[in-house]
Amino acid sequence: MAILILGLLIFLGVHSVRIFAEDWRSAQIARIGEKRWKAIYSIVSGIGLVVIIWGYGLARAHPVSVWTPPTWARHVAIPLVAVAFILFPAAHVPNNHFKTLLGHPMVLSVLLWAFAHLLATGTLSAVVLFGAFLLWAIVDFLSARRRDLLAGTTYPPANVAGDGIVIVSGLVVWALFAFLLHGWLFGVRPMG
Repeated sequence: MAILILGLLIFLGVHSVRIFAEDWRSAQIARIGEKRWKAIYSIVSGIGLVVIIWGYGLARAHPVSVWTPPTWARHVAIPLVAVAFILFPAAHVPNNHFKTLLGHPMVLSVLLWAFAHLLATGTLSAVVLFGAFLLWAIVDFLSARRRDLLAGTTYPPANVAGDGIVIVSGLVVWALFAFLLHGWLFGVRPMG
């Protein structure tokens, strides 16, 4: 469990710099340049992600049950994760209603993904992993919306084409994960 927690601290820590140390972040970008900042950020994030995966794999080898999820939880989690997969690309596809209305759909994607997995799993390692991501997503979304409000940020108008790209791409990737990759990568087949 310690390795999982270390990975979460690294990964979510670097993703929390803007939440808790915006002035420091801006100073570092001014000092070393945006490209170097993004390179360091990406490397540290990658290391954190690898440590999370390694730590979660180790923790899953010796599961500690916290609760037994009800049967309905899996049936609720599946569509929640599908919506999460739709929101994820909405952050990068121009002119979609998800970005226009929500401002930060990728963070909400993480929130839904984490919540759905908390519903459907009941081990201590899952509570630590998905609970950490859920808590981070809530704090990050509120922080990002506050930054938008203070900066007067507005998002470009949306159109149906942008929505279509987001929905189709999100559902295609979700189906690939739900029916193939999730079982192969994690040993759990959400679709049975």
